[in-house]
Amino acid sequence: MQGQSQQQAYDRGITIFSPDGRLYQVEYAREAVKRGTASVGIRTPDGVVLAADRQVSSSLMEPSSVEKIHKADDHVGIASAGHVADARQLVDLARRRAQGEQLRYGQTIGVETLTRAVTDHIQEYTQTGGARPFGVALLVGGIDDGEPRLFETDPSGTDYEWQAAAIGSNRNEIQEFLEENYRPDADLDAGIELALRALGSADDDPVSAENVDLATIDTEDETFQTVSQERLESIVAEIDQPEEESDE
Repeated sequence: MQGQSQQQAYDRGITIFSPDGRLYQVEYAREAVKRGTASVGIRTPDGVVLAADRQVSSSLMEPSSVEKIHKADDHVGIASAGHVADARQLVDLARRRAQGEQLRYGQTIGVETLTRAVTDHIQEYTQTGGARPFGVALLVGGIDDGEPRLFETDPSGTDYEWQAAAIGSNRNEIQEFLEENYRPDADLDAGIELALRALGSADDDPVSAENVDLATIDTEDETFQTVSQERLESIVAEIDQPEEESDE
C-alpha cells in the first residue's frame, strides 16, 4: 500500500524522478501513443513512404477531416500516432521551423535538423512545471541532398533513425512484419506495397483503401505527394489478388 501511494506521489509531477529513475508522465504519454491508430514509414533508395491507418468513427464523418499524414515542407512529410491535437501542434512547429530556414538562409532544412528541432521542443515538456508531455509519436520522412531519411520521435524527446518503422497500436506486430519483409534494395512501389501490407498484418481484416492515408517523397524530384484514392484502390486490389488466386 505504501509503495502504491509513493508511485502516485511521483506521477503527479512531470519534473520529479521516481527513486528508480522513471518519469511516470512520460511513460503515460507513451501509452497514449499506443492507443492511437498505427502509422508506418518505409525508406527505400527511391524515396520514403508514409502510410497511416485512418479510422473514421462514423459514416456521417467526412473522411478527409481525419488527418494522419501532413506535409511539413516540399521535401518532408510527417505521420503521427497518438493525440491528434498534439500532433497538429508539433506539425505546425515543424512547418514554422522549415519556413524560417528558407527565409533566413535561402535553403531547405535538413530532415535530421528539422526532427531535432521538434524533439528539442518535445523534451522541454518533460521538465517544465505546469505542463505535460506530448502524447504523440511522429514519423518524419524526407530527402536530404538526394538521400532518403526516416526518423521517429518519442514523447521523451528522443529521436531515432530507421529504415522501416511503425508507431501506434499493434506496433510490435507491425514492426516484426517489417523486420521479416523489408528489403533495402526495394523500389518505391515495393515500399508502398510493404507499407500497406504492414498496416494490415496486425488485423484479421485486410487493409482497406478508404481507411488509409499514404504519401511519398521520392528522390528524383524531392517532392511530397499524397497518393490518390483511385491509385490506393488499385494497389490494394493487386495486393489481395494473389491471396485470392492461392485460395482457389
